[in-house]
Amino acid sequence: MTPSRSVTIQEVAELAEVSAKTVSRVLNHEPGVHVETKNRILKAIEQLDYQPNVNARGLAGDRSFLIGLFCDRPGDYLSEFQAGAVQRCRESDFHLTVEPWESDNPEIGRQVNTLLRQLRLEGVILLPPLSDHPIVLDTLAQKDIPTVRVAPLLEPSKSPSVSIDDYAAARRITRHLLELGHRRIGFIVGRPGHGATEERQRGFRDEMQASGVPIDESLVKVGNFVFADGLVCAEQILNAPSPPTAIFASNDDTAAAVISMARRMGLSLPGQLSVAGFDDAPLATMIWPELTTIRQPVGALARAAAELIIEHSPRRRGWPEPLPHRLLDFELITRGSTSPIF
Repeated sequence: MTPSRSVTIQEVAELAEVSAKTVSRVLNHEPGVHVETKNRILKAIEQLDYQPNVNARGLAGDRSFLIGLFCDRPGDYLSEFQAGAVQRCRESDFHLTVEPWESDNPEIGRQVNTLLRQLRLEGVILLPPLSDHPIVLDTLAQKDIPTVRVAPLLEPSKSPSVSIDDYAAARRITRHLLELGHRRIGFIVGRPGHGATEERQRGFRDEMQASGVPIDESLVKVGNFVFADGLVCAEQILNAPSPPTAIFASNDDTAAAVISMARRMGLSLPGQLSVAGFDDAPLATMIWPELTTIRQPVGALARAAAELIIEHSPRRRGWPEPLPHRLLDFELITRGSTSPIF
């Protein structure tokens, strides 16, 4: 059997009545092509079943169409973020590679450098805490790799970024507990060195202070965003001489741990203890009572981060000035884990 002949870009151009260069610009998602012309080219591509050569496409434009997503540890947040980033990449015929790193590994700089020699990345998205990791940031800068940071804490204006206002969100959920009448409120801190950790704790403290409610430091523990650590924190807080009537945990995993420990100790929820989390991860509706939490649009954050690299092509044209920073909205989701104090 004779193999079918491949359709050429010139044939697409002739059918669409444009130049091959204009077809190439549409294939490479470059700006400046009129909408009607673009639609005519896309129709011709579909009609001829044109299959662009990915390798040739990358070489012609000095592009790899590959974006790296660097993360520290797996979890619900990463899964949701990855899904959003992959979806946005596919819309523009880009590809995403997920690269996990141990942020406390002394060899991380060498490991990242090795990867960058092996892959020609269009850009990199950094999830926290890597978004504030000095060695990772320096390595990417030395290689001139365009970088988008997610929820950075240190010098956020120094590079493109996407985030929500963790500080305002923490104040909002703390205010929710105060409005329910709670005054003894425990707080479980996230992972030290993580940008969101600092902002959420600052928001909690400032809202308590603004309401004239003192914070009992014996009710503040570090949970590292980890369920197991959250169990330890919850046990310590709930065994305090004067336990709280509510606990705000810095993420949903540690909030779920609080609920689990409270159940073990025979407490009724939310009658004897209200619990609030942060993220609105799938876990929030898998536990009972379902969790009051802050919903951050993880998928939308991922799309926005990928979009900055795809739309601006910073490796070819550089970042626009001023540097792009996208702040997305959060939402307080109230469920059965919080109630007025009795």
